[in-house]
Amino acid sequence: MNVLEAILTRRSVRAYKPDPIPPDIWADLLKAMQQAPSASNRQPWKFIIVDDPALKEKLADASFSQKFIAQAPRVVVIAGNRLDAWRGKGGFVQHWEIVDCAIAMDHLTLAAWERGLGTCWIAAYDAAKVEELLGIREPWHLVVLSPVGWPAEVSPYRGRKPLDEIVAYNKFR
Repeated sequence: MNVLEAILTRRSVRAYKPDPIPPDIWADLLKAMQQAPSASNRQPWKFIIVDDPALKEKLADASFSQKFIAQAPRVVVIAGNRLDAWRGKGGFVQHWEIVDCAIAMDHLTLAAWERGLGTCWIAAYDAAKVEELLGIREPWHLVVLSPVGWPAEVSPYRGRKPLDEIVAYNKFR
């Protein structure tokens, strides 16, 4: 599978098999996140890997009872450091660590899909509860988390807006 095929076929997975992820595949996924670009190469992230069943259950509960999170063999939690992130010029974006962590998560989702593994971006959570569970403290904060595992089922394609609605050349329209 090439990158474009991974982009075009990837789906959010909300049902997982309990089968473990082989160490060589897991190492590749960690490397994919590590190699994500970040503003000024600051790499203001920590990847917290949760594989303890009881802790996964607590994460699922703290994520508004999205129980499928605990089904996956692993959950990747990404925390960003607002002090270590690039804080130069830039207009609208005030917290570059959020952008940088999102890029790392996207690298994970595509690398996982290419290997037959599913993920699901989770941004619906009680941040204070998750941060307490995992010991995340200032200047770090929770950005995103995702279960990672073998899909038990895959959602159908939901479509996208036509390109002529979302693309403009040379001037916003």
